[in-house]
Amino acid sequence: MTHPAPAFSGTRPLRRRASIAWSVLALVLILPVAGVSMFRAIPAEWPLLVVQLLSFTPWMVLPAALATILAALGRRLWVMIPTAALLALQLFWLFPLDNGKPEALPAGTATASLKVMSLNSEYGEADAGTIVQLVRGNGVQLLTLQEHTQRLEDALSAAGLNEVLPNVLSEPNDDASGGAVYSVFPLEAVGLLPDTPFRMDVTRVLVTDPGAAATATLNLTNVHTLPPVDERIGQWRSDLDKVARQASRPGNQLLVGDYNSTYDHSEFRTLLDTALGNVQGGVRGSGQGGRKLVDVGTASGGRFSPTWPMEGAALPGIVLDHMVTTPRISSSGYQVHKVPGSDHAAIMATLTIPAG
Repeated sequence: MTHPAPAFSGTRPLRRRASIAWSVLALVLILPVAGVSMFRAIPAEWPLLVVQLLSFTPWMVLPAALATILAALGRRLWVMIPTAALLALQLFWLFPLDNGKPEALPAGTATASLKVMSLNSEYGEADAGTIVQLVRGNGVQLLTLQEHTQRLEDALSAAGLNEVLPNVLSEPNDDASGGAVYSVFPLEAVGLLPDTPFRMDVTRVLVTDPGAAATATLNLTNVHTLPPVDERIGQWRSDLDKVARQASRPGNQLLVGDYNSTYDHSEFRTLLDTALGNVQGGVRGSGQGGRKLVDVGTASGGRFSPTWPMEGAALPGIVLDHMVTTPRISSSGYQVHKVPGSDHAAIMATLTIPAG
């Protein structure tokens, strides 16, 4: 007598084929993640295309997560282990444990508070009314602008910015090299970073905090590096090195603006590793007392708060604008605000600066 085959006898080949399909899809997804991860992990002077690709590293967490899910469905250990490892690596880079942290000041140290905002105005096309509204509405005390033009300066004056921030040092220009600093506190021009296509002015700001009866001196650098495009990638690296040299100088340093680089560029991380007061012969150490400079946005968990592009090409957003401080300066309330007319967003935070 012939017995019918069990109903489930044909399910094993189907499950096996499904398992293979999930595993193959996982591998297809993870291969580009592995490629980008290799470039991200090795701190080399990569060619232009790789440098630009590295800007979008944070978004690699999405295919890595999907590949890990597919690998779990495929149930093949040799696929599950590498996909899970790459996902863990992406998460570590997204929320890095090795980023700079503010230094804990001794008890009783006098400090002064300062609300800072910075914006690349894209050839002065940023909406002046929105800028002034952000300054007024958030109690901004220090504003830095890149790609500042005379037209924008006139528009800001007409919108009432000088009534809120009366102290101004401005060098407008129509070719994207202009810059400006507006402040409620006195400003003193200190100098200019040498041999950079875009102006990067250094300004001394005397910050007073009547509530805390404290006065702090802040050395401000209005950062605008050349973007890493075509043959100018060498100048981009040179610009970042000049910023690092300025960061190594003694005192409270704030280096804020458009770095045209992200935390995933080894050149930017090298800048954060600058040994304070110890730059000689182009060699930098690993920070004063082992402490790094602090990228306020990264330290605040802002890796998924893009600052570019806010208009134009439909690209995944990345963080090109940074607020970098010496470790004795702490921060709070980091924010990103879109400003009509500019392809960059404004960044904003409150800094606590030790007196002296």
